[in-house]
Amino acid sequence: MDANDGFRELDRQECLRLLAKAPVGRIVYTRHALPAVLPVNFALDRDGAVLVRTSAASDLVRAVDGAVVAFEADQVDAATHSGWSVVVTGAAGLITDLAEHERLLRTGPRSWAPAPQEIFVRIDPELVTGRELAAGRTLYGVAPAF
Repeated sequence: MDANDGFRELDRQECLRLLAKAPVGRIVYTRHALPAVLPVNFALDRDGAVLVRTSAASDLVRAVDGAVVAFEADQVDAATHSGWSVVVTGAAGLITDLAEHERLLRTGPRSWAPAPQEIFVRIDPELVTGRELAAGRTLYGVAPAF
């Protein structure tokens, strides 16, 4: 990022703090050799891993198990031209350990679209990046109101 572009780079801790407040994010993965993006509700695990709870029969489960994926969440205020965006990149895997699954049933994300059989997907946070735009301000001035 250019120091004059109006964006501030966020460190890992800031990124995780902001992610913890976001109710919905987007998982980016490959489907039929093409990029796919799916909005999901989620939670962060103790170590900052992204946890998604979904139907065990979903196409998402088959597509992401063992794959490197990206996960993005953001918050934007169009009126003030401000906001933030955080991206977590890492390997996705299914939680198959029974004790871990039971723990996540109690503490993990609740599905907004419950299914008869649900599974947890874990995205390990290998790379965590983020940026913030504060009210459209740069060294070049303030963005005009629309």
